Amino acid sequence: MSHTPHDLAEEFPEHAGKLHALKVSHPHFARLAEEYHEVNRAVHRAESKIEPITEEAETELRRKRLALKDEIAGILRQES
Repeated sequence: MSHTPHDLAEEFPEHAGKLHALKVSHPHFARLAEEYHEVNRAVHRAESKIEPITEEAETELRRKRLALKDEIAGILRQES
């Protein structure tokens, strides 16, 4: 399997332990992380032409990924 860029551990390497702890103890965070993972993989598949989609759909996926990342970052800041 190929490497999927933008995984949460790569985006927040300083919070690697906190990411795991929050996934286990914080249901909302766990849902956000799972949704981020799904959207990120969809972006990767679109960018690598494994599952081509329209440019507009790809742009919307990137926006959704960024919004999820921002919300995840906010929770990480609050929990630190």
